[in-house]
Amino acid sequence: MQYRRNYVKGGSYFFTVNLLDRNKSLLVEHIDLLREAIRFVKLRRPFYIDAWVVLPDHLHAVLTLPDNDCDYSGRWREIKKRFSKSLPKTEFLTQTRKRKNERGIWQRRFWEHTIRDDNDYWHHVNYVHFNPMKHGLVSRVADWPYSSFHRAVKQGVYTNNWCGEKP
Repeated sequence: MQYRRNYVKGGSYFFTVNLLDRNKSLLVEHIDLLREAIRFVKLRRPFYIDAWVVLPDHLHAVLTLPDNDCDYSGRWREIKKRFSKSLPKTEFLTQTRKRKNERGIWQRRFWEHTIRDDNDYWHHVNYVHFNPMKHGLVSRVADWPYSSFHRAVKQGVYTNNWCGEKP
């Protein structure tokens, strides 16, 4: 099957990236390794993190690439690879994954949506930040530690009580 990706130089994109085993919580159990993988790739292949949330078994992000660059697939490949290599090899591997020399950490693909305009941008940024509440992990967005929401509060984008607490 051929997947069609929309590559726009300097574009902003919404992503969903999932663990292969959605019953695992590797992303929050090893948050420091994930952060290091992101930092490493970001230094070598710059991008701006507009919004990001890490949940136990998946993550969402809104990223903006440099004006002359549209290779988000390469960045995700490197982030996933670097995170996977930092974990001990304890996961079950199918014969196909063994043959392709793949780890059994991530789903092979990811969901991507090209941001179309300001309304679409804010819809996805809000979705990212609201996601821990959507999944019942917290009763207030501010209570989820693995989110760019806290940076957005410091920048004045949101109030700390956005979604989940009466003023």
